Amino acid sequence: MAPKHLPANTALQAAALLAATGARLTRARIEVLAALLRADEALTHHEVERRLRRGQDVDRVTLYRVLEWLTEQGLVHKVSGEDRIWRFSAAGHRPARGSGHAHFECSSCGKVICLDQTRLPSIPLPAGYRRRDVEVMIKGSCDQCAA
Repeated sequence: MAPKHLPANTALQAAALLAATGARLTRARIEVLAALLRADEALTHHEVERRLRRGQDVDRVTLYRVLEWLTEQGLVHKVSGEDRIWRFSAAGHRPARGSGHAHFECSSCGKVICLDQTRLPSIPLPAGYRRRDVEVMIKGSCDQCAA
């Protein structure tokens, strides 16, 4: 879900999150991150492309690169659905990278949402092992498909 504390202009929020990385601010990075901040569910590459404002010249290759860069920076996380298509969600307001949270995927329509309020237990690993990330996917029917 999009957080309630975001300002009306998500482009400003996106620019602030990007500036905190120390990396170069580009129009494509700002627009893509803003689109994800506005979304109430994880979006596929094509859904992000459709949600970008008309007139934005972000070609598909650039969009893929921006999504990967945002993921590497920890500003976005990606999750693969049952259809094996990557979906992206803004992570700036989510738990810290690697702390893990659950996702819900509707088996009927494919909608994927983050379950931010669900904290995952810490699972001890054998000596010398290091956790990089945790993924938990709960599958079922969303409110619209269950009705």
